[in-house]
Amino acid sequence: QVQLVESGGGLVQAGGSLTLSCVASGSLTGIQVMGWYRQISGKARDLVAVIDWSGSSTNYGDSVKGRFTISRNAAQNKVYLRMNNMTPEDTAVYYCNAATGSRSHPDWWTDYWGQGTQVTVSA
Repeated sequence: QVQLVESGGGLVQAGGSLTLSCVASGSLTGIQVMGWYRQISGKARDLVAVIDWSGSSTNYGDSVKGRFTISRNAAQNKVYLRMNNMTPEDTAVYYCNAATGSRSHPDWWTDYWGQGTQVTVSA
């Protein structure tokens, strides 16, 4: 089991910046990827950014490329999301995710989720 706790959400004006943090605890040896997803009420949960836990390669959703940056501190089991030049369309609940399992079998990975943190961008 992996437990994820997010922090750093809140209210920001359009054009502003915010940094989210997520700390993982529990059974961490099998973590392959960590990342951030966001969800607007009534809609599907969308990819924001993910980072490979061993190699630090990253992947971003199209709407945040060039504005958001994901990073990690493997020693502290933390992942961060720096959000710049934010717009009202970035308003959502942001969820931290960890995918665990055997690196050679990604189809069998198990997903863990944090409780979510609200981010609101005012116009």
